[in-house]
Amino acid sequence: MSDEKRKSTGELFEEVVGVMARLRGEGGCPWDREQTHASLKRYALEETYELLEAIDENDDAGMREELGDVLLQVLFHAQMAGEDRRFAIDEVMTGLRDKLVRRHPHVFGDEEATDSGAVLRNWEKIKALEKPANGAQGHSLFTSVPRAMPALARAQRIGDKAAGVGFDWPAVEPVWRKIEEELGELREAVGTGRVERMEAELGDLLFSVVNLSRFLKVQAEEALEGTIGRFQKRFAHIERALAGRGKTVSEASLEEMDELWEQAKALGEDGKAT
Repeated sequence: MSDEKRKSTGELFEEVVGVMARLRGEGGCPWDREQTHASLKRYALEETYELLEAIDENDDAGMREELGDVLLQVLFHAQMAGEDRRFAIDEVMTGLRDKLVRRHPHVFGDEEATDSGAVLRNWEKIKALEKPANGAQGHSLFTSVPRAMPALARAQRIGDKAAGVGFDWPAVEPVWRKIEEELGELREAVGTGRVERMEAELGDLLFSVVNLSRFLKVQAEEALEGTIGRFQKRFAHIERALAGRGKTVSEASLEEMDELWEQAKALGEDGKAT
């Protein structure tokens, strides 16, 4: 067994915190020392997307590495905040521990939750009570949904939150009708030629489709990602097939590309006939 295996989680965490402090300290790394909270924003986003990709690929080694990179972002921001005497990593961990205990009264208290739906409803109720108590100004049910989230994921999260307080369709059938209604309104908007109206109606249609995904228990963002991936793979098949014929996509006819597209669909994702 290696020395790393003998160390406790707490000891390893303290070592990593110490490494981060050393990098930011006198004689540390020039790049690390010049970073700010704002300059690191893009890395937090990139590392999160890399983690999501590793999860999608069921890559344990990749997940282990990317989780470390995400943790690095947490430690980096906490270290900088500590240097300015704003807050430190122990306060981050204390806040997280207290929040987990507070929002799980069915585990750490006397309340009961018979299913995950009840857990989520309790979570949102407790969260809604916390914000005013913490002095949050202008708090809304949707305040905690980041504006920087991808639009589909943000729409689904907002729909989830609204549903959590009872603002939702009672069943899936009205959602289908809503989609049909919005599609009709989009067609009418296209007829006017007014870009701003077409944009508004297209947005309404997309939001309705996202609501359908909630009822189907499908993540809209992941569904679209899957479709994009399939499109790219099938188009790559078209490009390879055309290259074998001495052509590029710009030299091929639409009919020829359609034929190869159908061929790619028939082959399936793993190259085998379906």
